[in-house]
Amino acid sequence: MFHFRRSLQGVASSAQLAPGWEWYAAALVAHTGWGIYPVLGRYLQTVSGLPSMSVLVVGGLPMTVWLLFVILPRQGWRIYATPVLWLFGVVTVLRSITNILSQRYTLALYVQLIGLLTPFLVVLLSRIVLNERAPRLTIPAILLSTAGALLMMSEISTAGFTIALTQSDWLGIALALISSLFLAMYMILVRRTTHAHVSGGAVLAFQTVLIQLSALCVSVAWGEDWGRWLVIRTQDWAVFAAYTLLVVVVANGLQIAAIRRLGAPMVSSLMGWRLVATLSAGMLLLDEQLTSPLQIVGMMLVLSTISWYLSQQR
Repeated sequence: MFHFRRSLQGVASSAQLAPGWEWYAAALVAHTGWGIYPVLGRYLQTVSGLPSMSVLVVGGLPMTVWLLFVILPRQGWRIYATPVLWLFGVVTVLRSITNILSQRYTLALYVQLIGLLTPFLVVLLSRIVLNERAPRLTIPAILLSTAGALLMMSEISTAGFTIALTQSDWLGIALALISSLFLAMYMILVRRTTHAHVSGGAVLAFQTVLIQLSALCVSVAWGEDWGRWLVIRTQDWAVFAAYTLLVVVVANGLQIAAIRRLGAPMVSSLMGWRLVATLSAGMLLLDEQLTSPLQIVGMMLVLSTISWYLSQQR
């Protein structure tokens, strides 16, 4: 009887510790935010006509306010004395600039597609730089994902099977790939070092401000016309508000909270949802959509392969 009661107590305790459905919902909302991120960024640059670097500068204002009025008064500048934080910052700046530019030159769906390949880049870089052993079935997963990506970028016509990309698309995809490489480098650096008692929020605010300052310098050097901000429509401001608050604040916050309750492997296994969110938002805002059954097959292949591969790493 004692053992039976103890077993019941153990089951009840496990049920209390197990994360509820709301945390899975939070993870999906976070992935939805990051899924629509390239759509909003592309809209602001190609439809609203805003200069690329100015979007980064103005979009980071909430984090600047948070840094100046919340973090610094409580902790001071001393928390940023760690050199590795500045290394993280440089990598993040390069990642952000190449990412926003990729959104200008190619479809949001392609940008998100390349971004989903980042876990594979992390594995390959870890193998090359750190001589770490790659997880099992990595090569087949890379081949299947690449095949799906090619199908999404292709079309069948009288000329046969062709890759339907313009010169602008190639430039945007190249920038997206470079951006993903910088993100993979950042993730490897995070695994190999610590933030020396600096909270994730403090690091996020610091890096956002560093991105702002760098983007402002690039904007001035390029001679971007900021006057466009004075003539954009109400809808453009609504998209910008979603870009700034829904992604930078809400998606970031929910992702951190979900990772703490579910663990990074579980949350990352849901990354494929970002592609669905990108496609849905792209259809509504940009009229970008898959136009053939072949492209739909490619998308399903990418989604299933990446979701399966990441779930195996748990």
